[in-house]
Amino acid sequence: MKYFNLFSTIFITKGANRILVSDLQRNTSELYPMELYELIEELKTHPIENILSNYDHESQEIVEEYVDLLLEKEYGFITENGWDHNFSPLSYEYRDYSTISNIFIELGNVDILHKLKNSIENLGIRHLVIFSTSKFSFDEFLKIDQLFTNTPLENIEIFSPHHHQLDHHSLEELSDKVSRIHSLVLYNAACSSFKVNNTLRFTVDFIKQDLKITSCGIVDMKYFNTNISKVLEAMNHNSCLHKKMGIDINGNIKNCPLMPEIYGNINHQSLEEVLKKSEFKKYWDLTKEGIETCKDCEFRNICTDCRAYTEQTHINRDGLDISKPLKCGYNPYSTEWEEWTQNPLKSKAIQQYRELEKKNS
Repeated sequence: MKYFNLFSTIFITKGANRILVSDLQRNTSELYPMELYELIEELKTHPIENILSNYDHESQEIVEEYVDLLLEKEYGFITENGWDHNFSPLSYEYRDYSTISNIFIELGNVDILHKLKNSIENLGIRHLVIFSTSKFSFDEFLKIDQLFTNTPLENIEIFSPHHHQLDHHSLEELSDKVSRIHSLVLYNAACSSFKVNNTLRFTVDFIKQDLKITSCGIVDMKYFNTNISKVLEAMNHNSCLHKKMGIDINGNIKNCPLMPEIYGNINHQSLEEVLKKSEFKKYWDLTKEGIETCKDCEFRNICTDCRAYTEQTHINRDGLDISKPLKCGYNPYSTEWEEWTQNPLKSKAIQQYRELEKKNS
């Protein structure tokens, strides 16, 4: 008797109409029809010969083709006789030993970062995202990087307006002097014609359009991530807000700079003080399994979430907004993508957010 064994690093997410097979070792994901899911479930407990005997000749050929596909993709392996049930399964537990892993700050003045240095050390924060509304000079980029020397901070991602001083040579010079900046997104770029040396220590993206912080939250396949750490976090926690803190342009400390709830202000409270408030963590463990529509989506474990912009349709018994992200145009029931801004069912929520943005601008 032959048995098919799925590798422990192959993770299958069942959607409403199809499945996503994720190879957590190769960081890849592929879509397949639902009938493959049903076959894989059978293969978990029955030998291939017994499964084939339950089908007619035409269906047997389909089963054999699927088994060949699973082997070709290296999703599993065959054992003969004496099937061994002792292959160790992959643990789906997520571990992150930092108290806070990410901080996202909307910045108007570089000097406010000095207020964060001690907290970044105390909380073990590894990732910092800065959205700047002002143009950073060469020295300010350098100052940001050097400020966090001898701290747990591993990488810094900066969104900032582009200006003529940030040319090919200055970016190369900056690359030689920084160690924590790993990504620059320069918006309002007059042109993106010059090429940056690909040996830079950080990536550089030039965007011609004006970029607003409110552009955050868009769900698109190009942002999906099969990284095993990201997948395990999404399975166990909220893929956007877990162990994350945000600071808006006024210094207000939030789960995300775009969310309305304020838990303190960086000018008066430390991040440690805010973290002691139980309400601050209320969204941390809300997985996609608990969010409407997302719970039926095959992409839910490689997708990001957004609680700042939602369709505003569902609140659970704990008072949490469990509505589908507003800026997602995917329908798992039809398996089709549409332009989310054109969906009439979202128009009310879109209008409310626009009015709120005008009020806060």
